Amino acid sequence: MKKTLEFKAHDGEIEDIALGPDNKVGVMLLPGSLALQESGLRPLCCVRQVVTVGRDFQCCVWQQDQLVTGLRWHENLPGIPDKAYRYQACRDSGTFLGLGTVTGSVAIHIAFSLQRLYYVKEAHGIVVTDVAFVPESRPGRELLGGHEAALLSVAVDSRCKLHLLPTRRSLPVWLLLLLCAGLIVATILLLQLAFPGFL
Repeated sequence: MKKTLEFKAHDGEIEDIALGPDNKVGVMLLPGSLALQESGLRPLCCVRQVVTVGRDFQCCVWQQDQLVTGLRWHENLPGIPDKAYRYQACRDSGTFLGLGTVTGSVAIHIAFSLQRLYYVKEAHGIVVTDVAFVPESRPGRELLGGHEAALLSVAVDSRCKLHLLPTRRSLPVWLLLLLCAGLIVATILLLQLAFPGFL
């Protein structure tokens, strides 16, 4: 357990830590500092992503000890005071970030941009104590069905709830390339009609 990095992440206690897939183990230090230690399972490599939530009402995404981006309730939910909610737990699947709050709400964000894709206000009605993404193993894929991700949340109400993120609609790459080629051909034809002898 050799410490490789330590930095101040929050003012006050850290509620939860989620680490990107590598060989580090996160250790919460009071009040509000974070230490990363080598697990000894694999060769040392750079920390890809660390997500922390603290009692200072912040959720932060870190690259090493550098703050990449942060999330605050009052910036994403207009009209709600910044101290109305506090993040309680977080998990990072590499693509998505799952969050639970002390008021029982559950949210799923895109990890790199923190764009919110899913939100259920007071899904539990009381403190969410933990959240976890369903792994992308064979049984996990069966549970996902046609959904993009699945998040389990557990709260003080002794209930476990499954939150399914619907698959976002997207165009196939071949169709996008075909549309771009059609747009280029149409532009050239219009220029030829507007300016004879263009080609």
